[in-house]
Amino acid sequence: MENPFEEILSAIEELINDNTVPKNIKKKMDESKKFLLEENQAPTIRANKALSKLDELSEETNIPAYTRTQIWNIVSMLETIK
Repeated sequence: MENPFEEILSAIEELINDNTVPKNIKKKMDESKKFLLEENQAPTIRANKALSKLDELSEETNIPAYTRTQIWNIVSMLETIK
């Protein structure tokens, strides 16, 4: 079975490797990535856990505007998993 999170994981990895993204944002992105990689849970549960973590990021004030847009795009992709 194809991984439904492949494109999402790629987008998260891109943000984690971006030098302009603050470290605290990268840490939460990495936590979201770990939720998506938990193979012992249903895809919807994994997506909801990641969405919860990304929702916390929307409250951050030190996110560059383009990074916030990328996070919203990831959230939109995760919402289609439901």
